[in-house]
Amino acid sequence: MPPATHGDDALCAVRADGHRIEFANGHTALDGNSGLWNANLGYNNPRIAAAISEAAHHASYLGAFRYENRYAREAADRLTAVAGPDHYSRVLFASSGGAANDAALKVARHYHVLCGRPRTNIVALRGSYHGLTFGGFALTGEDLGQRMFGVDTRLVRHVTANSISELRLLMERSGDQIAAIVLEPVLGSGTVPLTDEFLAEVLRFRRETGMLIIADEVATGFGRTGPMFASHEWPEQPDILITSKGLTNGTLPASALVLARTVADAFVEQDAMIVHAETQGGSSIPAAAITATIHELNRLDALTNARQVSSLLHDAMTELVHGHHHVTGSEGRGLFRTLHIVNDDGNPLNGPRVADLVARIREAGAIVHPGPGGIQLVPSLTYTPSEVDELIACIASALR
Repeated sequence: MPPATHGDDALCAVRADGHRIEFANGHTALDGNSGLWNANLGYNNPRIAAAISEAAHHASYLGAFRYENRYAREAADRLTAVAGPDHYSRVLFASSGGAANDAALKVARHYHVLCGRPRTNIVALRGSYHGLTFGGFALTGEDLGQRMFGVDTRLVRHVTANSISELRLLMERSGDQIAAIVLEPVLGSGTVPLTDEFLAEVLRFRRETGMLIIADEVATGFGRTGPMFASHEWPEQPDILITSKGLTNGTLPASALVLARTVADAFVEQDAMIVHAETQGGSSIPAAAITATIHELNRLDALTNARQVSSLLHDAMTELVHGHHHVTGSEGRGLFRTLHIVNDDGNPLNGPRVADLVARIREAGAIVHPGPGGIQLVPSLTYTPSEVDELIACIASALR
């Protein structure tokens, strides 16, 4: 928000419940954005709230720096169980997606030292987003002012998403220097899925070079694209899985690295400590929220409902594409979607025009996310069919 918009009651949220947000000016809107892609189960889930309250009353702060706590132990057990206990074995907690990306870079580089082959270079994708902390900011493949802020990108190489030729060229030149490649299974900016062919090439280079694959599932985790984690549909699993947004259903800042057994064992066998710690990483209250969120995801059978809602949303978006000449296409997977929209001259909407459209949709009664050349729809997994209809109707009204 630019400073000129601060203080506008139309942009000041005061309450949220279910899938709706109330603003200070009295306006209520259907949330088609799941908060910031993190309230996957909607707002004010009573069981998650109760778990947070219990931890606040009985263990207001128990940390995970030089100590353990029972809340973190339980959350780690639940996380490895849903991530895949045959493949994953350890969890490192952090407090944000950006901080988790920073930690993943440390783990990857430290791992190669433990294996006797020090490597420092990291590969990421153009158009990707990995946070705004300095490590994650270096990985982020969008130009968001990295040079202005003095972000050190000397050890990061970017290739175009789904470009096998660029990936091959990089690997041929410096494959033995690469510690890891960091991938969003679906790029958050534009909701662009990685192709099967590109993934197959990444997996081949892992086998040939020994580099690690880090799946940044901050956005795609917890059922956002269909399965619990989008990488569950890959033919081979990543070495490090990063999760954050849906981890506490948006209630508290938290993130986690879930480490594959092969990576974790390198640290365990040499009793090596990972040099990463945060005051709130793995503390009792966020950990309680993680456990409760996983429980509620299962109790509500949210993944099944999300698949049904996704099908309805896909059909409704297809109708918009066919029925409105300004809507030229759609992209994405599951409940992580983009509508491509053009001006009368056929050119994609620029930033100010996208912002204007988002504002008009909000005035019509729904919240959506601005995207490159269009808007992104990221509804909660617990949406109803009637709410899908309402969301699309608000978009159609604003387009008119």
